[in-house]
Amino acid sequence: METGFLPICEQDMKDREWDELDIVLITGDAYVDHPSFGAAVIARVLERAGYRVGIISQPDWKTSDDFLKLGKPKLFFGITAGNLDSILANYTINRSKRKQDDYSPGGKIGLRPNRATIVYANKIRELFPDTPIVLGGIEASLRRLAHYDFWSDSVRRSILVDSKGDLLVYGMGEKQIVEVANRLKKGEDVKGLDNIRGTVIVKKIVDNIKNYIEAPSFEEIEKDKDKFNEAFKLFYLESDPVRGKTIVQKHGDRFVVQLPPERPLTRQELDNIYLLNYTRLPHPIYDREGGVPGFETVKNSIISHRGCTGECSFCSLGFHQGRIVQSRSRESIVKEIEILTQQKYFKGTITDIGGPTANLYAADCKSWERRGACKDRKCLMPSKCPNLELGYDETLSLWDRVKKIKGVKHIFIGSGLRYDLLTDKQSDRYLKALCREHVSGYLKVAPEHTVDKVLELMNKPGIRVYERFVKRFQSANKELGKKQFIVNYFITSHPGSDKNASLEMARYLSERKIRPEQIQDFVPLSMTVSSAMYWTGKNPFTGEKVYVPRDIKEKKWQRALIQPH
Repeated sequence: METGFLPICEQDMKDREWDELDIVLITGDAYVDHPSFGAAVIARVLERAGYRVGIISQPDWKTSDDFLKLGKPKLFFGITAGNLDSILANYTINRSKRKQDDYSPGGKIGLRPNRATIVYANKIRELFPDTPIVLGGIEASLRRLAHYDFWSDSVRRSILVDSKGDLLVYGMGEKQIVEVANRLKKGEDVKGLDNIRGTVIVKKIVDNIKNYIEAPSFEEIEKDKDKFNEAFKLFYLESDPVRGKTIVQKHGDRFVVQLPPERPLTRQELDNIYLLNYTRLPHPIYDREGGVPGFETVKNSIISHRGCTGECSFCSLGFHQGRIVQSRSRESIVKEIEILTQQKYFKGTITDIGGPTANLYAADCKSWERRGACKDRKCLMPSKCPNLELGYDETLSLWDRVKKIKGVKHIFIGSGLRYDLLTDKQSDRYLKALCREHVSGYLKVAPEHTVDKVLELMNKPGIRVYERFVKRFQSANKELGKKQFIVNYFITSHPGSDKNASLEMARYLSERKIRPEQIQDFVPLSMTVSSAMYWTGKNPFTGEKVYVPRDIKEKKWQRALIQPH
């Protein structure tokens, strides 16, 4: 009998009277059929396109049994490591094993291999040598070209080469994956799919590729850190869906070809994705293990938009979701919340309506559609570009509408905010409404550091901007007669954070009696600006030398200095 979940075993296929599947998706996460989980979104998008899709979650990679249980798909295997880079899911920045994996049943560790994308793909290639393999997800996206890998402290080849995959879908991937499926269904050879935006392929010759830029080869950037930064800068500047060009990078006797990013989804396309036929639950096979911790944090939250204009140096979202903000309609969000209120687990509180940055919902720029995100200027730094229109009026209207939905008692904003967009009079109505009804006592913001030279390398506002925000937040709460507090996020050991900067941050926090609880040791995520600085010791855009804390003792010292308690 059908449960509403997609097939995970042969019996599920029999219940649907399916003798074979079109597509099998393999994920390093537990199977949670919710729009916050990438594998579920891709599966439901393919289902809507008319394909029979099955899911293999967290297969035992030491044997073949799990990989064989859904048989050979007619079209392809899709492989993702899950919502996180697999090694980051398994280990802390200090390379000690994590005590919990939020994306595994019961939080159990050890259910996904390191470099899961490569391990799964190699296993499928061994078992089904003739079946196309399509890679996707955050791990594949951020390793699509030659890149610095923190865990091996070396430059590695494109993950497409190491995995022996046929094609890599980068970004969120919904449009690309359907085009791949449609063309394979028509009988096209996977090796001929060399013109799909938002994908990466490997070719022996590139004579038929038009209008491309060749980046320094893997062999060059592996040996020469200046060449590494040259390749990184090229990759960064061409990562735009409107003006970006194809990038070709030689790996030995082959070429890794990154086609330009897929164009942003329209509002209607985005609306449709979040209203697909999700059960909005973890698969019941996890019930006896206590469910999936990662689901608990998102089950009462709503994704309102994608993309972030912030371009924080240490963040990977700009390379995965893009700089162009794509927002859902008010009607779509309201409809999803109405569905949420029917869930047994919903008790009246929406924990978040947001995205990468909550207060960028409905943000827009007239240039985005015609010219893409600017190549020579940033949207928010050193201050907000006057062409960026914030969607505060739309947000206030959305909040007012959601409050009227039967069953909704509270709406809180749990995702982070850009505090620099809340420091002028234009934000008065938004900030007061936020403080009046949508802060659960604590508001998350991320100053990240207190020393301007470090903040500049992070591409974050100076500390005086943060101080202006704090005063406005306190003033708004005083006017409302509320006692509410700020939860500050800080990063230690980021490139540029030397001994003096660390001492200055410790002094700053001590003088203001700030006892930070939310501290993160800097993680050099592949293909971010900060990871390029970490590897090369230079700013990839200016060539200036940057101090890099690399020694584990120094990293621990920096953290202890600002979190002595």
